[in-house]
Amino acid sequence: MSSSSSSSSPRRGTVSSLLLLIAANLLIPISILIFGAGFFPYKPLLPGFADYEDALENGAQRVPAQFDKLVFMVVDALRSDFVYTADSGFKFTQSLMRAGAAFPFTAHATSPTVTMPRLKAITTGSIPSFLDVVMNLNEGDESASLASQDTWVAQMKRKGTGKSVMYGDDTWLKLFPGVFDRAEGTTSFFVSDFTEVDNNVTRHLPAELKKDDWNTMVLHYLGLDHIGHKGGPRSPHMIPKQREMDEIVRQIYTALETEEHLASTLFVVCGDHGMNDAGNHGASSAGETSPALVFMSPKLKQVRTIFQAPLPEDDEFEYYTVVEQSDLAPTLAALLGFPVPKNNLGGIIPEFLLFWSSKQQVDLLMQNAEQIMKVAGAAFGEQALERGDGQPVSDAQKLAQEFGSLKRSYDDRTRRDADLSDMVKPLSNWLRTSQSFLSGMASNYDLFKMFLGQGVAIVALAFSIYAALSAVNDPPSSFTPLFLILITYGIMMFASSYVEEEHHFWYWATTAWFGYLGVRGLKRGTITYSPTLHVLSTTALLVVTRIIRSWNQTGQKFAGVPDIVKSFLLTNPVLLWFLVILTYLWIHQNLVFGFSGLPIWLSFATATGLVLAAFTFKVAFTLEDAPEIVTDFIRKILELNFTQGVDLISRARAVFIGIGILTGVTLMFMLSGRRISLGQPGTYTLLALMTLLLATQSRTTNIPLLLLSNLQFRLLQFPLLEGLSPAEVSVSVLLMQFSSFFAFGGTNAVSSVDLSSGYNGVSEYDAAVVGLLTFMSNWAGAIWWMLAGSILVLSKREELRIMRARNKRGPAEEKNLWKAHVAALTVFSAGSVVAVMAACAVLRTHLFVWTVFSPKYLYVVAWSLAQHLGVNVLLGGLFYGLGVVEGR
Repeated sequence: MSSSSSSSSPRRGTVSSLLLLIAANLLIPISILIFGAGFFPYKPLLPGFADYEDALENGAQRVPAQFDKLVFMVVDALRSDFVYTADSGFKFTQSLMRAGAAFPFTAHATSPTVTMPRLKAITTGSIPSFLDVVMNLNEGDESASLASQDTWVAQMKRKGTGKSVMYGDDTWLKLFPGVFDRAEGTTSFFVSDFTEVDNNVTRHLPAELKKDDWNTMVLHYLGLDHIGHKGGPRSPHMIPKQREMDEIVRQIYTALETEEHLASTLFVVCGDHGMNDAGNHGASSAGETSPALVFMSPKLKQVRTIFQAPLPEDDEFEYYTVVEQSDLAPTLAALLGFPVPKNNLGGIIPEFLLFWSSKQQVDLLMQNAEQIMKVAGAAFGEQALERGDGQPVSDAQKLAQEFGSLKRSYDDRTRRDADLSDMVKPLSNWLRTSQSFLSGMASNYDLFKMFLGQGVAIVALAFSIYAALSAVNDPPSSFTPLFLILITYGIMMFASSYVEEEHHFWYWATTAWFGYLGVRGLKRGTITYSPTLHVLSTTALLVVTRIIRSWNQTGQKFAGVPDIVKSFLLTNPVLLWFLVILTYLWIHQNLVFGFSGLPIWLSFATATGLVLAAFTFKVAFTLEDAPEIVTDFIRKILELNFTQGVDLISRARAVFIGIGILTGVTLMFMLSGRRISLGQPGTYTLLALMTLLLATQSRTTNIPLLLLSNLQFRLLQFPLLEGLSPAEVSVSVLLMQFSSFFAFGGTNAVSSVDLSSGYNGVSEYDAAVVGLLTFMSNWAGAIWWMLAGSILVLSKREELRIMRARNKRGPAEEKNLWKAHVAALTVFSAGSVVAVMAACAVLRTHLFVWTVFSPKYLYVVAWSLAQHLGVNVLLGGLFYGLGVVEGR
């Protein structure tokens, strides 16, 4: 009886720990959703649309409009220097500045610098929610519609003086469903296309410029942004694209001069955001937040203001006057004669006040100020803005007090018909102060949901810790490294600088860990081979790790400093392609060996054909993306290949299909218990196929990192794996996943998301496919180490089997190995979610909450849901299970 009880107790513990582990992994996404619902709410908005009956009070007069039509041209990612410097392709636009027919500005774009929230700011004058950065990534989402919100697009429609037309980025159609009378949208995320995406806009121009039935024309060009994502701001395609856009400016401006029905048309050219030195955007660097903004019309010459153009380079990208993007809404309202949108926080750009008399200028500014005070009343409550018996106790009350003083002066002078000219400056200053205050005020967080989400995450962490400690018979001290990593990581999340430079933590932790393993192996005397070989292997591992660390300089503060890619590979393409070819030859060798169970001619021909297809795709891709780094020898290889002339989509599909077929063949062999390789398990063959897939999805300069990662894997597997506990194997895999992510160029900024390989083999936008390909290209290193890590766990399993045969371990230890590995990774995943949630909650009023901590939350979501649950748990579990089946 006692024997039965003692044997069933471990079984019950095993079952309970498994259930807790499953519960932990289910609670992680639940906690993320709950916390996100509280952390990213939409701000309350004033309903309805403004009209002049509400806007004009106390006998104020409606100020006459200066224009009756609007052409609004957005050039996606039009950074200010692209228009204003000597290297610009916008020569005609610069000539208009010198002639006084164009007013140039730098429009400050607040983070997140992606299209949808920026268009919301431009059209409403308000500050969008950070959650719009997520909405921006979903082409099919329509929940972010502005159909019921007050915008200058809606106000122009309500004027009833003409139709609204739109051509370009279909984000406008999602934001304004049913508003445009004539429209044709283009897919904004298909970044492989530089040409057709813009030609599809321009081809409508000649006919539309001849028609007189519209009062609003929106054009949104995407090609320049696509070039930035693919090749950066210094891509050889960039200047020709700028010249193309400048020629369109010439075409439209010429029509304004020659077509009678366009004589009173305002032409605005702007960027929705800029781009950083890598060509990406989404964060808050100077390049990303500084798009150009130019107002053009022959009527602007009446103001007689001319501008110097071009200007010298400015590292801060601040050219001419810097205004806020939200200033566009009230400025267009004044110039085109409609009331300021209800939720606007912007102020009329002062340079345009010269069109009106001093009395009219003050009327416009007062209408703008009264509208902003209504927004403040909705945000804080009318009673909260009222002054008590004592002095004002809040910034909101001070703001209301200053407005009250200006309003009383305005009303008094208006009744007496007195001079108002000296009120222009104080009103303009008040508008800037209120704009700064209201734009920076804290969001309406749902603290209950935030704390509830964090509580659920803490429960998930507790469950995972219990599961990890009970999965194997190792002492709890074996988990000390994991807990040290988690605690240190959690502390780091409360400092914005550490979040921005997180890669240093993983680099130093990985190096220290490898050094520790090397020293400990010698000290314990557990190695079964030469100590000299052990020292050499450990040294080699540390050297390779150091090289990988230096491959891509990442982070925020030192992103532009020299690294191996910038200093050696881009400046020496011969070396780059030597390493790339070496990587593909290594993959070829692994595939030939991996299919050695087949006839030699078949394995060699199959491996050669697939690797050649993948290599030539990468050459053709790079020739389109960055032709300057493709050497003449590599070009000749492509010319000699029989696939010359095949388009990139077909090439990529051929590679994907080939990898899929060979993966299926390998799986059939493994499941049937047969070896497809004579000398190694099928898991190595699958690793080689996945390596080829990840090379296809990686930037050309990063492909050699896969070869170096394999060298790390081999050095870690044989010299250092011996004697490691299961928890320590998991720590090694965890460290390599994170350090490789940053080594491949990843950061915690939205702007570092590389979209260039997200469309390989894709002819039409599909959110699921593009999302998967984009994830693979950005997490290539981490995905590779999931597979390599699974092999390490399988190797540890084989080691335990041998030890069991020697009666040193029990069978339960071997069977629970994968559960222990998943539990250890779940501990860190749940712990990282808890830490980042806590940081976001505590620092929700921090200056960098939307530029540092919120993007980090999105990244921890990607790590937890996609990498941990999708890759480590599901794909890794399948991979490990296949290895177990094959090894029986």
